[in-house]
Amino acid sequence: MKPAVTLFVLFSLFISQYVQAESLVVYSGRKDKFIKPVVAEFTKETGIKVLLHSGSSTSLLNKLKLEGKNSQADLYISNDAGNLEKGKEMNLFLPVSADIAKVIPQKLRASDNSWIGLSARARVLVVNTNDKSVDFVKSVFDLADPRLQGKLGITHSGNGSYIAGVTVYMESVGKKKTQAWLEGMKANVNGKVFNKHSKIVKAVAKGKLSIGLVNHYYIYRHLKKHPKAPIKIVLPDQGKKDIGVAWNVAGIAITKYTKNKQAAERFVAFVTSEKGQSLFANVNKEYPAREGVAAAAEVPKAGSYKVAPVPMQVLGQQRNATLDLIEMVGMP
Repeated sequence: MKPAVTLFVLFSLFISQYVQAESLVVYSGRKDKFIKPVVAEFTKETGIKVLLHSGSSTSLLNKLKLEGKNSQADLYISNDAGNLEKGKEMNLFLPVSADIAKVIPQKLRASDNSWIGLSARARVLVVNTNDKSVDFVKSVFDLADPRLQGKLGITHSGNGSYIAGVTVYMESVGKKKTQAWLEGMKANVNGKVFNKHSKIVKAVAKGKLSIGLVNHYYIYRHLKKHPKAPIKIVLPDQGKKDIGVAWNVAGIAITKYTKNKQAAERFVAFVTSEKGQSLFANVNKEYPAREGVAAAAEVPKAGSYKVAPVPMQVLGQQRNATLDLIEMVGMP
């Protein structure tokens, strides 16, 4: 082989390796429309390309486990802290540096920084303003009241936010009261549940239901499209002795077998930066995990209402106990 050809081949190999090193594969449990604007800005600033492999958070976590060291994924994004903590327990992640993690409160990340919270959502009530019969509802536990039979909307019990919420309630008031609450809701919905929070909001807005248990941002997304819809948000459990609103977080982790940890850490640093957090807030109407970054203007201000003091790590640690309770009750 001629020297010039040899140099060309070596240069080509170098470029190929460089390009590969400056790209990331992300297993994302979030819808592309909520991630792509952040990804686009990251690539614009760093030149690092990002390939999103989207699916359900649970399925992608299982995929990571099955792939092991053969996985091509560099990062994992989940819409639920429970899956993130389970990934930590399965030793699927690498901790990020303390300098990156410290900008996110400890209660919104793993104890060893193996996953980092990105945005938070609140479990709230959506209420039809034309139906005064549900004005008595001040707590999520009021949803078990027989007066709401046929008027209540909830998701199926396999929904990640539903499971996380039940965990918060069980940790806050105990298994006995949570079980009674689930049994009451089961009777009130008479086996009819929804596969999406957005459908609950829509049903309440149309008057087909009077009240629903949903993540807060679905209400604001609906109102953006239908500003005259007869619905309002109710922040439950705000009394002096009440537990407060249940929170859950979407978050990110660097996979154990990433070939590109440095670039992966740059991505985590970007999405937890003030700029990255603001992008998330504007796109998805969730609460930035980083303190000091404002949520969308229409969303109730973080700190203005009582939040249940359950660390996000617990959502994974107690997930199996929660699932056992849900199954025992026979929630649809």
